[in-house]
Amino acid sequence: MTVEDKNMNGAESVVRSLHAGGVEVCFANPGTSEMQFVDALDRTKLMHCVLGLFEGVVTGAADGYARMAGKPAVTLLHLAPGLANAGANMHNARKGRVPMVNIVGDHALRHQQYDAPLSGDVEGAAAPFSDWVRSAGSAESFAADAMEALAAARGKPGRVATLVAPADIGWDEGGVMADVIEPEGPAPLDETALSQAVRALEGDENTVILAGNSVLEDIAALALLQGISERSGARVLAPVSSRRTERGRGRFEVPKIPYPINEALECLRPFTRAILIETPPPVAFFAYPGKPSLVLPENCEIIRLAGLDGDGPAAIAALADRIGARPGRPVDGPLPPAPQPGAITRETLAAAIANALPESAIVTDEMVTAGGHVYPAAAGAAPTSWLALTGGSIGIGLPLATGAALGAPDRPVIACQADGSAMYTIQALWTQAREGLNVTNVIFANRSYEILKGELRNVGANPGPDALNMLDLDRPELDFVSLARGMGVSGRRVEDTRELQRAIEDAAREPGPFLIEAVM
Repeated sequence: MTVEDKNMNGAESVVRSLHAGGVEVCFANPGTSEMQFVDALDRTKLMHCVLGLFEGVVTGAADGYARMAGKPAVTLLHLAPGLANAGANMHNARKGRVPMVNIVGDHALRHQQYDAPLSGDVEGAAAPFSDWVRSAGSAESFAADAMEALAAARGKPGRVATLVAPADIGWDEGGVMADVIEPEGPAPLDETALSQAVRALEGDENTVILAGNSVLEDIAALALLQGISERSGARVLAPVSSRRTERGRGRFEVPKIPYPINEALECLRPFTRAILIETPPPVAFFAYPGKPSLVLPENCEIIRLAGLDGDGPAAIAALADRIGARPGRPVDGPLPPAPQPGAITRETLAAAIANALPESAIVTDEMVTAGGHVYPAAAGAAPTSWLALTGGSIGIGLPLATGAALGAPDRPVIACQADGSAMYTIQALWTQAREGLNVTNVIFANRSYEILKGELRNVGANPGPDALNMLDLDRPELDFVSLARGMGVSGRRVEDTRELQRAIEDAAREPGPFLIEAVM
């Protein structure tokens, strides 16, 4: 009997249709309203099911998986409260234009009128963190809704698609397989914008090229971008954070716009023309007294060569052709000297990580304060894929590393993680242990929300002891090695920089997860 001949319920029709569309992994934290999906996933054996102990781990891992696998996973979440727990890392995926399909259970249609204890507005909860939201209406059309969600997620740019699944729609018979829908392709190149970009590069004004998203993921596009820069004299910069950047030896290093507002303004101050490729005009993370929100100079002419929905590598190829640029040959930056024995500071931490990174590593970057030192130090390190916090909502680093390891299982993952944000989703360690993932989690233990102390100064505050007390994590001190051990992950505490480098090198060579608490 074929799948089409058998009498499927709605949940099974969705699982089979999504699998036919290329979905291979389901990250889940299910509840009662999703049991029909749990059953369908078990019976069909079509997807690898990964359990997360918190919904923010589920969506953060789905984000990391998609960044490395190049296609979305599906998540399985429980009602409006579970979706609310998942929302922060849905936000990060949405800001990073990372494809994600969420199936969120809801009460059965006939039960919704009674305002049961877990009742809530699931669509309303999904809307701020999703680009596409729909509630399924029948078992027969359920799979068709799911395939529209998948097409929306896979379009250009990537989107977060959320399908609300009333319980009875999943368990009712009458499910029908749905065909794969081709996603929307990139927007065509704007020839007028291309001509404007050519004139900007051939003129005598200071021009900056701001490139993001798929450009930073494409080594050939980066080489052409280097050639354009060398031919025209234009500087090339990346956004403050990007979903994935290919960097390290043999690759064109694109510096980032600095996060601190004063440094960002100073970095961009010289430019009178800006060519944007798959990135919007840069904006400060927050408003500050006496500072502008947009960080390009007011008199800077903006040329949008390719929008978020465009094909950045194709636009770069067209631009290179018009000005006669060829791919550049990257000049590898030097590694910082290997650190000597001594205390771990931001500078020595950066040197230890840069020297320890193994070939083809995936780095997840939720370093927050320390990132300003580590990122540039790693420019001359081994080739890496660098995954950053894209939406500013902390708590993605450990889940992101978990998903990345599942999306690229043959590559080592180094999770560079601030201690405060690690505690948002520390449960990801349990999933790493359960899945046997090669993730080296390096916790930067400075016992403080250090970034916020700087923000206090930025808003003009003169903090006293009560204000600073809200930003310190030292009473009691967190013991990350014990926390990791309790979730099945071995670890060690390190206070010496030379020892830290060796610990990272050793852990990356071994299968399975490991945690290093680097005391700063």
